[in-house]
Amino acid sequence: MSGSICKATFLACVLAVSAPAGLSAGDIPESDEPIKLALNEWTGQNITTHIASHLLEEMGYNVQLVTAGYFPQMAALEDNGVSATLEIWMTNIADLYDTAMDSGKVEDLGPLGLEPRETWFYPTFVGELCPGLPNWEALKDCGQVFQTAETFPNGRLLDYPADWGTSNVERLKGLDLPFTSLPAGSEGALVAEIKAAYDKESPLLLMFWKPHWIFAKYDLKQVELPPYEEGCWDDPSVGINPDDVYDCDFKRGDVRKLAWVGFKEEWPAAHALLTALTLTNEQQIALIDQVDQKGRDVEDVAQEWLSQNEDTWQAWVSSATGN
Repeated sequence: MSGSICKATFLACVLAVSAPAGLSAGDIPESDEPIKLALNEWTGQNITTHIASHLLEEMGYNVQLVTAGYFPQMAALEDNGVSATLEIWMTNIADLYDTAMDSGKVEDLGPLGLEPRETWFYPTFVGELCPGLPNWEALKDCGQVFQTAETFPNGRLLDYPADWGTSNVERLKGLDLPFTSLPAGSEGALVAEIKAAYDKESPLLLMFWKPHWIFAKYDLKQVELPPYEEGCWDDPSVGINPDDVYDCDFKRGDVRKLAWVGFKEEWPAAHALLTALTLTNEQQIALIDQVDQKGRDVEDVAQEWLSQNEDTWQAWVSSATGN
């Protein structure tokens, strides 16, 4: 299939094949109730969600895109305030994932396929201003390099937006570093600071993540924090500081898809589709670049990707329809 997805052709392709056990092709969609997909605060998540939304709509489902804060959406999943969310980063969701699973009201649909990395980064040239980087201990003597009027006499760690959640206030204390965590207002604000740092060759230390298009354009180095050890976030005896917690790096993890526990019963084929949906770092970075660098609309980019990657999404559809 080339060009934009033709709805009639797509539906003929999808619904003419065998449906999941207990369903006939004519049973899809199984319900007119809206599937509410969460839209969070960053471009990659929006792209992933629009791809899923287009496929579900073409299968005949009533889909609503619901703007939801990253942390608040976890509670909304329990009562179908949000039906599904497609990018839960296990590196920063803290104990809210466990709380959701323990409630019995939220289901894990499996990994999205991204290989994330969240930690502190700095522009390459900053290494000359703070000798000893990327070793984190170099920051002990470099606070003044990164200080701002808001953080004086401490250095500034530009942190995630406050509603994304962060442990960096505790981590700076646990590592006894002369820095203050200041939250950025958005993903765009973080990116703007990176661009400004390179344009002006000004020092910058920030919390950031991969995959992101920024790494295709700018050479950001990762600070080598003390390795993560199980327990170092809540047990002072674990880690390098016997008197404090969060004296270690961020936990490594994957990106999960979550759904309201009633999703499978209400929309079986849609449940199977979202379970099958996967994206790699490389796929998402290319799409993010189209939006954030080339100024294209998220919906258009998602639609174009679908029209050019039938072999990829058709495997998800086949899984959903039992073909």
